[in-house]
Amino acid sequence: MKPAVKRIIFFAALIVFWELGSRFELWHETILPSPVSVYDSLVAGFADMTLVYDLIASFRRLLIGLAAAVIIGTGIGILLARSKTADETLGTLVLALQSVPSIVWLPLAMMWFGLGEGSIIFVVILGGTFVMILNVRTGIKNVDPLFIKAARTMGSNGLDLFIKVIIPASVPYFVTGARLAWAFAWRALMAGELLSSGPGLGYTLRYASDFGNMSLVIGVMIIIGVVGAIVDLMIFQRIEKNVLKRWGLET
Repeated sequence: MKPAVKRIIFFAALIVFWELGSRFELWHETILPSPVSVYDSLVAGFADMTLVYDLIASFRRLLIGLAAAVIIGTGIGILLARSKTADETLGTLVLALQSVPSIVWLPLAMMWFGLGEGSIIFVVILGGTFVMILNVRTGIKNVDPLFIKAARTMGSNGLDLFIKVIIPASVPYFVTGARLAWAFAWRALMAGELLSSGPGLGYTLRYASDFGNMSLVIGVMIIIGVVGAIVDLMIFQRIEKNVLKRWGLET
């Protein structure tokens, strides 16, 4: 059975169980609304364009933050991989900060940038930067020494060796870093938008929760999960698999 068919059957069964549980009142509607109620809330949200504007605002912040995270993370990762001093100093700080959840930075971001776009984008950048740094650093440090020795015997050294051998050999790690950076940035974005003034999916989630509209809360959660799954499956997983096959790391 194909993976797509398995997923369809699984989620169909999950929705049927969810609907039957609501109809037989296994749980209260205010705790977990039925799929029909969630569907109606989503239809209403898209009909009045609220969710459309939320998606546009969220993706704009994500693209800005993720692009900055990938650029910054790649630069610092290369620095840590090439400089022992930087790795032993700045690298230690990066290792410490990467364990700090992005949402923890939000109070500081609000003090520095206010309650506007700046604070949210700042949190998104932090969400993706550290994981990108570590993957780039690991990729460059793990280049097969045989590649470097072979290139040097053919006269390649310095910048030429770095650009033509080390960087291409590290590409699988770069792609994995970008994929993880996307996932962490998406989570950081939702966390940041929870305390924003809108629009955005996170803002609508908090707004619906404040007014007890649990159908819309569940609906927005589904949108967040579906968007995350689609982007990862349709874009990043495909790119990663193609790169791994091309580099001979996967059959």
